[in-house]
Amino acid sequence: MPVSQGRERPLTVHHLNQLLLVCSLVLLVAVAAVRISSRSGLPSLLVYLGIGIAMGQDGVGDIHFDNAELTQVIGYAALVVILAEGGLGTKWKEIKPALPAATALALAGVAVSVGVTATAAHYLIGLEWRQALIIGAVVSSTDAAAVFSVLRKIPLPTRVTGTLEAESGFNDAPVVILVVAFSQAGPVDHWYALIGEITLELAIGAAVGIAVGWLGSWGLRHVALPASGLYPIAVMAIAVTAYAAGALAHGSGFLAVYLASMAMGNAKLPHWPATRGFADGLGWIAQIGMFVLLGLLVSPHELGDDVLPGLVIGLVLTMVARPLSVFLCLTPFRVPWQEQTLMSWAGLRGAVPIILATIPMVSGVEGSRRVFNIVFVLVVVYTLVQGPTLPWLARKLRLGGDPEAADLGIESAPLERLRGHLLSVAIPEGSRMHGVEVNELRLPAGAAVTLVVRDEESFVPLPTTVLRRGDELLVVATDPVRDAAERRLRAVGNGGKLAGWLGTGGIGGSR
Repeated sequence: MPVSQGRERPLTVHHLNQLLLVCSLVLLVAVAAVRISSRSGLPSLLVYLGIGIAMGQDGVGDIHFDNAELTQVIGYAALVVILAEGGLGTKWKEIKPALPAATALALAGVAVSVGVTATAAHYLIGLEWRQALIIGAVVSSTDAAAVFSVLRKIPLPTRVTGTLEAESGFNDAPVVILVVAFSQAGPVDHWYALIGEITLELAIGAAVGIAVGWLGSWGLRHVALPASGLYPIAVMAIAVTAYAAGALAHGSGFLAVYLASMAMGNAKLPHWPATRGFADGLGWIAQIGMFVLLGLLVSPHELGDDVLPGLVIGLVLTMVARPLSVFLCLTPFRVPWQEQTLMSWAGLRGAVPIILATIPMVSGVEGSRRVFNIVFVLVVVYTLVQGPTLPWLARKLRLGGDPEAADLGIESAPLERLRGHLLSVAIPEGSRMHGVEVNELRLPAGAAVTLVVRDEESFVPLPTTVLRRGDELLVVATDPVRDAAERRLRAVGNGGKLAGWLGTGGIGGSR
């Protein structure tokens, strides 16, 4: 119901109980919806947006919410958490070769996309140049939450996933600067002034992020906290500190939090499984809250006149602007056309463009509500099209990796007093580890399979024990050979017992 305009009533325990009940029901429904989205390949943001719309003024909840400024603040906070979670899960060895290409996409690619999309919005839709430039900048940012949630479920070549994940982590910063510049009162700065401002903010954000991440990692490795549950809290606090420090230094806080989190995620911190689980949970909460709030902000009855403009601009963005930016930026790096095609289609948009569309609303730009509605329609429709079709396109382009190897789950827990690690390995259906004897794993000296769980029963394996699909293994590895043991396990999961001799990685044929 609409908020009362009369005297405000005090918040009572009864009101608090009602609020907690509503929030818990929303979370339960959202968590159940994750199952649906994971099966369909559809980014879960659409489900959460639907929940927000259902709770809004045109839905069953009849909640009237139009505070764009509050939505922007909460959206920024949620994006910090999402970027932190994404950075913690990014492997440096996978992203390092893709950094030049990802940087080109995040800078030059954004410029190309803004220019093409803004031109289409002006000449095809008839928007004023300021509104057209705002839309072009807003939708040029790929969404970190959508990219992380979709790509990590699809077995793709490392260069493709590394480039797309790095791009989604990097391109928020220049896009935010452009949207703010286009939304300010008075004339827009010249392009060379914007380039200088973007370069300076990115440099400051990168320096702050790397410094905070390195110092935080060093401190967590050398300072023993009194409880293991404090490590996840400390890691997230350091990530948020990187954002705040970068922003206060007039740099890109978004780039700072992503790089700081990536530095900590590759530093082998204590109690890492607990930290990853905690960050993953916070990331889900941030996504759910952000998308539900955006769903509340939109008014479906106002979208009728903006559906066609949203479809037209989205079509130009998807079929012209994005492919052109990918081609111009990646051709110098000799990226095959199949990978360029997939990366063109995988430029997923999500909540970030919708959040950025609140900036002109807060700034009071004329026609900003229409800009928000067009962006909302564009994101919903083209996410609905691109997300589920991405695995199909990867198969058609013959870029799908080995799903069995990708699904080989390995969890690590530190055995601090023994200077070792306990690896938990799950063998999925169809894995080439099926039928391999324990001694044929050829783990490095200092690593051994200590327990096998099969059909809910556990036993200590013999060297001749044959592994099967569905088995779970407990592998103990000393600290010096922990990485080699994990590489060998993944190699066997990918290439079977002859991995190493067949060029599939691992430690070769030596014991």
